[in-house]
Amino acid sequence: MSKVCQITGKKVITGNNVSHALNRTKRTFSPNLFDKRFFVTTTNEWVKLRVSKAGLREIDKKGIEIAMKDAKKSGFLK
Repeated sequence: MSKVCQITGKKVITGNNVSHALNRTKRTFSPNLFDKRFFVTTTNEWVKLRVSKAGLREIDKKGIEIAMKDAKKSGFLK
């Protein structure tokens, strides 16, 4: 399963570890993802999504139906 939020589209990015001697080695920054189930009242069914903490906040703010509609429009959710 890929490390991509289905609501916000956040994904793994790369950067550097920097030591005190300024030696640089590659590393990855992973999003804070959760596998979560949401109940959609309009269709009366449960939906399982892989969302980040920012995605959970967006769902709390907008509601699950609107957040899913925006994610489909942006291409993050199929």
